[in-house]
Amino acid sequence: MTSDLPGGAISHRPLRFFWMLDVSGSMAGQKIGQLNHAIREALPEMVASADENPHAAVEVRAMTFSTGYRWMTPRPVPLADFSWADVSVSGITDMGAAMKAMAAELSVDNMPERGLPPVIVLVSDGQPTDDIDSGLRALMDQPWGKRAIRIAIGIGPDADLDVLRQFIAHPEIEPLTARNPRDLVQFIKYASTTVLKSASSPASQPVGTQFLGTPPPPPPPPTTSAEDLVW
Repeated sequence: MTSDLPGGAISHRPLRFFWMLDVSGSMAGQKIGQLNHAIREALPEMVASADENPHAAVEVRAMTFSTGYRWMTPRPVPLADFSWADVSVSGITDMGAAMKAMAAELSVDNMPERGLPPVIVLVSDGQPTDDIDSGLRALMDQPWGKRAIRIAIGIGPDADLDVLRQFIAHPEIEPLTARNPRDLVQFIKYASTTVLKSASSPASQPVGTQFLGTPPPPPPPPTTSAEDLVW
């Protein structure tokens, strides 16, 4: 897809943005409510951020996982057409199964040939209850899995940061730890705007090359006051 602008046509390269969201039973109450709120709040800023880069055509997919996994979007949705449907909680934390499903989605046959490296944002508050090691191997065995910009947000003190680090697999990127609702909103906005803008930068993403850059660091989390809820 191209658009005619002064100075010549601009090519629009697809960029897939994936949410991987833990909706297991431990996310009940404030956590799931704030996650729904944070994504709804971030969407307009996400659209505005994507609009600043005419070189990328952003497509969104969202997956939830608990006992098993579920694609909320059967196929990639153009960002401008994406709307958020609130999710609810149940079950355990089959993160390994979710990783295998993501690996299948990132197979060469399922990804656009000229696409930019995808962005995967994993949000979890706990520990996997299934075989996470084989799930991570399946993800990293896919060329697009290796090339993806992988961001992880841990909610509360029980989030397994070691697993989130294995998912990120980048020496300069640490999991983001949301200690309260304000942190979560800030990190969701960061992942869906700042990271998205970095991933879609045409100067650092020539066709056919591996992404070697590092997303800019997140803003510091808000200071938790005595009135703030702490998970």
